[in-house]
Amino acid sequence: MNNSDLDLQQIAQQIKHTAQALGFQAVGITGTDLSADEPRFFEQVEAGYFGEMEYMASHGTKRTRPAELVPGTLRVISVRMNNLPSDPQMVQRLAQPESAYISRYALGRDYHKLIRKRLQQLASKITELIGPFGFRAFVDSAPVLERPLARNAGLGWIGKNTLLLNRQAGSWFFLGELFVDIPLPIDEGNVKEHCGKCTSCLTHCPTDAFVGPYVLDARKCISYLTIELKGAIPVEFRQAMGNRVFGCDDCQIACPWNRFAKTTEENDFQPRHGLDNSSLAELFLWTEDEFLQRTEGSPIRRIGYERWLRNLAIGLGNAPSTISVLEALKQRQNFPSTLVQEHVAWALEQHGY
Repeated sequence: MNNSDLDLQQIAQQIKHTAQALGFQAVGITGTDLSADEPRFFEQVEAGYFGEMEYMASHGTKRTRPAELVPGTLRVISVRMNNLPSDPQMVQRLAQPESAYISRYALGRDYHKLIRKRLQQLASKITELIGPFGFRAFVDSAPVLERPLARNAGLGWIGKNTLLLNRQAGSWFFLGELFVDIPLPIDEGNVKEHCGKCTSCLTHCPTDAFVGPYVLDARKCISYLTIELKGAIPVEFRQAMGNRVFGCDDCQIACPWNRFAKTTEENDFQPRHGLDNSSLAELFLWTEDEFLQRTEGSPIRRIGYERWLRNLAIGLGNAPSTISVLEALKQRQNFPSTLVQEHVAWALEQHGY
């Protein structure tokens, strides 16, 4: 090993130590070759499995070829940050049909800004170490195949539920990437898969959204339906949604590896505004101003008030026919949105009205 190799090894180790000091629980370094994943990705695009998420295909091969997205990229630094709240109350909330279930990742502040800021800080530390270099930070907001990159960087394996899994941390975490033009040594990737014969994530999906192991049809996924879909939610999925009003965690809850998940150390990821313990009726009666105020800095804000009410109306349609549920629905019967009106009418019909 020559001196330059030794220097790069030392730099890579320093990057990892710095990333962990910045709050990332794991960090790995990989190259840009995703040729093994590219055909599978475009097969799913062709099959229409991404639904209305046109952005999944709109960038062509930039998503599967990092150096096309950011010319000059030689390596990808992949990071992981735990996001599980300290008192997740998942199964309990799902079993309370008058309660609103919000995906655990969305209970606190929006993770995009926090993780991107930490990645920028990591880049600044690298600059202090080696001088100016080329980089770009990404957090689930650009055409990046983050899970295959994380897998290649040794952070875990891609499970049958299409999520990245780790033996010590399950899947309750966020991923982020720093594309760099430094020829750092690559970590040994392709962690051995440990799903075995288990199909718990597939069989527990409320809407049967998995075409098979490792293949998700987003058009049936509750996360897609409640967050990405802009129009009416197909009637055939509404009862299966239960009280899930923003995202769905069922395939993660069912995964045996999440027994080893670690709770987050970030205060920003802890629940805010009682979103982990609110009734459907209570949230449904928020005014638009209340919605904007209480979702400020939250990933929930992105769906807007109209779709928020749409999702809650379905939850109320699946709830018991209590006075509070029926009164809440009736108050929104004439809401000035045909989308909301249609879902309220469906909900009331479920209660015999």
